[in-house]
Amino acid sequence: MSDAPADPGAPRAAPALPARLAPGEARERFRAGLRVPTAGYCAGYAQANLIALPRDLALDFLLFAQRNPKACPVLEVTEPGEVSAPVFAGDLRSDLPAYRVYEHGRLVAETADATAYWRPDLVAFLIGCSFTFEAPMLEAGIPLRHIETGRNVAMYTTDRPCRSAGRLAGPLVVSMRPIPAERVADAVRITARYPSVHGAPVHVGDPAGLGVADLDAPDFGDPVEVRPGEVPVFWACGVTPQAAVAASAPEFAIAHAPGHMAITDARDHDYRVP
Repeated sequence: MSDAPADPGAPRAAPALPARLAPGEARERFRAGLRVPTAGYCAGYAQANLIALPRDLALDFLLFAQRNPKACPVLEVTEPGEVSAPVFAGDLRSDLPAYRVYEHGRLVAETADATAYWRPDLVAFLIGCSFTFEAPMLEAGIPLRHIETGRNVAMYTTDRPCRSAGRLAGPLVVSMRPIPAERVADAVRITARYPSVHGAPVHVGDPAGLGVADLDAPDFGDPVEVRPGEVPVFWACGVTPQAAVAASAPEFAIAHAPGHMAITDARDHDYRVP
């Protein structure tokens, strides 16, 4: 597996103010080789998870998503072979910071450019991402430590099975953010208004309730400190489709690297409900 940027000579420095970038500007930087988690990028714009599967598995995945809407809220589905979408004017093969390639459920490559792996029979799904509701959380004064520390969000595989569909089955994956105890109700209220990007938390408090043994050992992303007076709060995560790929072993799939999202041209308020 390779983690080299698409252009080894490209600048790797992250922008000083990533929240102020327009989506096209961020995608241009990723295409040039910048490889960073996208939390805090392009404030006001929705981010999305990517999973691209062979056409003969697309219906199974669409049913899987319909049965597991908290983890897999579908924002867009492409025609086979298409590499852009109405909400994503860039190139899905190259305009995310990092990708993962799976064969028969095994991770076989990590790359900053998936063009060489893309197949004409792939159907791409853009799945809502919880990074979308982080801007309104920050505006409300709720601290988000992974953004404060420049790290990836912590993600964990739980012991909760998703509802299976056709050839796809697997566990729920969650993201975790430490929230001051007095702001948990605010975090629930704010995120509940964004059901298309995972919505309200699926669990608050003791991680053992999800079968998570050690918050310092996330399955994806980076560990973040939970300080005294804070509560770990867990949201359904769009890495769940990759967990289903690992569990179900379809012959091929391409996905985003966890935390390295597709930054769309849709505004976050497009997915907010009253």
